[in-house]
Amino acid sequence: MNRRGQRLKDALRTQLWPVPALAVVLAVVLGAVLPPLDAALDGHMPAALAAWLFGGGPEAARSVLQAVSGSLITVTSLTFSLTVVTLQLASSQFSPRLLRTFSRDRVVHLTLALFLATFAYALTVLRSIRTGEDDGGAFVPEIAVTVAFVLAVASVMGLVVFLAHLARELRVETMMHRVHAEAVETADVVFPPDAPGQPELLEPPELPGPPAATAVVEAEASGFLTAVDEAALLEAARSAGAVVRIDREPGTSLIRGVPFASVWGLEPGGPPEGEVLARLGKEINAAVTVGYERTSVQDVGFGFRQLADVASRALSPGINDPTTAAHALGHLSSLLCRLVERAPGPRAVTDPEGRVRVILALPQLAGLLDLALCQPRLYGSKDPVVMARMLQLLCEVSWLDHVGRYRPVLSAQLAQLRQAMDAADYSDADRRSLEQLACETAARPRDSAQ
Repeated sequence: MNRRGQRLKDALRTQLWPVPALAVVLAVVLGAVLPPLDAALDGHMPAALAAWLFGGGPEAARSVLQAVSGSLITVTSLTFSLTVVTLQLASSQFSPRLLRTFSRDRVVHLTLALFLATFAYALTVLRSIRTGEDDGGAFVPEIAVTVAFVLAVASVMGLVVFLAHLARELRVETMMHRVHAEAVETADVVFPPDAPGQPELLEPPELPGPPAATAVVEAEASGFLTAVDEAALLEAARSAGAVVRIDREPGTSLIRGVPFASVWGLEPGGPPEGEVLARLGKEINAAVTVGYERTSVQDVGFGFRQLADVASRALSPGINDPTTAAHALGHLSSLLCRLVERAPGPRAVTDPEGRVRVILALPQLAGLLDLALCQPRLYGSKDPVVMARMLQLLCEVSWLDHVGRYRPVLSAQLAQLRQAMDAADYSDADRRSLEQLACETAARPRDSAQ
């Protein structure tokens, strides 16, 4: 699936209405088709099958369908209310950025779809029932009423499943696991495990001429940079005979009128100018997606941001839950260790001739590491459990840094943790334990093992 398809899929998955709306349409169609089928099969069904169908008269059938439709709209309102309460709790207690995780929950989508479809189906079938006083004589669509009864029973079971699912989703461990899984999926797309690492930041080539040999492209809209279409950028760069560099990473904020990309000529002679530059600027803006919120389509840092928010909220005085913060740091450590061997960073896209045409700004490990530790270090440095987990995180990342590429970054983070330790008021036993863990982190485990 291409990047445009991924963005469309993510947009549909994070909306509550598409699946229920489709279910309602199918239910109305089914409710309109089954009564004529009932009339065609009337008196021709085997006795063994007819014994399982609804056997009441028109008044009984209407009572059943009215009871189903009336109860289902009430249950749907209850389900929606519980979902809203869950979103409110997740927003206030954990992080407002977790709401996107709940809105893409398939169980919620399917439960609302089942309830609304049953309601719409019962109403549609109800209009086809005729009593003896109506034109055409009495008519009871036995198959259609039986299907309504089956859907009502399925809705009751769906309500039980939904309540059990909701109780599980309210657990912070479940939410962090879902964020972790989503972040892993995004990281595998942006930094494939079989792609060669490119840790060094690429710069435009040295071009003769005046210092202003690189032109800039201004953003046409304000919002978050959520996705970049590499194929469209490559085609735009080739048609303009230029090199395009996106200077902002996915997840960063763009402001209308502020430069976010740079372009320069592929051959010596300066960057594109005039109409060529204007057309290239429009094509570059068309190749990037700007939204009002961050998404996980190409934004690797979004999962880190969510988990860091959970850790920070858990360390607030109103919640005071260092255990949850330590668990969030464990998830962050797992994500960092997954990326450390892939050398995340800017990536170059080449044309068929092998020439670099597009340079994409992507998060580097140093930025992700700072994102994971900055706020927990600020708010949790006084808690020895949280501090120990941050030191352990550095030790785990260092263990997987086989070539020592990130030793300076890890050493800088360790120095900041030591500074926070010196300013904190620990007991003597806790301080000795943390100092020992810091010393073990400073000595690279693989070096000592060899």
